[in-house]
Amino acid sequence: MSNYYYLVAGLPELSPDDNKLARTIADFRMELYPFLTTEDKRLVDLFYLQYDNANVLKRLRDKDALIDERGNYTSDELTDALFCLKDGDAANTYRRWPEYLKTFIREYHQTGTDTPVYLLENRLAAGYYVYGRQCRNEFVAAWFAFNEDLNNVLTALTARKYKLSLSEYVVGEGAIAEVLRTSQARDFGILNEVDRFEELLKISESEPMERERRIDLLRWRWLEEHTVFKYFSVERLFVFLLQTSILERWTALDKQTGGEKFREILNDLKREVQVPAEFRKQ
Repeated sequence: MSNYYYLVAGLPELSPDDNKLARTIADFRMELYPFLTTEDKRLVDLFYLQYDNANVLKRLRDKDALIDERGNYTSDELTDALFCLKDGDAANTYRRWPEYLKTFIREYHQTGTDTPVYLLENRLAAGYYVYGRQCRNEFVAAWFAFNEDLNNVLTALTARKYKLSLSEYVVGEGAIAEVLRTSQARDFGILNEVDRFEELLKISESEPMERERRIDLLRWRWLEEHTVFKYFSVERLFVFLLQTSILERWTALDKQTGGEKFREILNDLKREVQVPAEFRKQ
């Protein structure tokens, strides 16, 4: 991987309670992406692939739907791919597309029209996590693994609370995902296996908006902790993208109310999180 002294030095310092953005993730694509090596562009493409996932599903359900232009593929490229991959005879033309995405398109044409949307979204998410975890960059692979486990634990806690089938909601092929699908233990048997499990328990009981903010703050801290010594690398650029995407989501909310609530959550998270009594070892 190359070092990007000039690019990283020119990036603004980001804080989770920023309410103004010097750059958006769309700006990054236009201004910084062209200066990356071919290998590092593929790495950054993993970030933007999340928008392609949403665009593919959107277009499969409505061929005239507007797409999120932050994805890797243009509207015309999506239109062509969805048509050509329908019969599975365009493998060579779309060989650079992730295999999970091509498989999803083919399977949708066969059975997807009658499948509930949340199951289709889960199928895409599962493929995305597996694809990301297979990345040769250790940091990026770890980021995908962390997010898969984080989302699955929170999903499992919610599904159990409302007596829903975990097999339908837990996604991916990681070890934690497999345990969550089968464990009957109160803590799913992962209290000592998942970092910050006790914090996730507390988050799962929060109100919806507070829950989302706490999740993003947890992600933010993970990013900071895992890039302490990665100063001018592509990983630092990847983190900038991730943190910018978090800020973009929250600056779209009411700045006054949202900002005040966010600061309250930040202060609360600085305090030590206590493990609920029912999960403490006897």
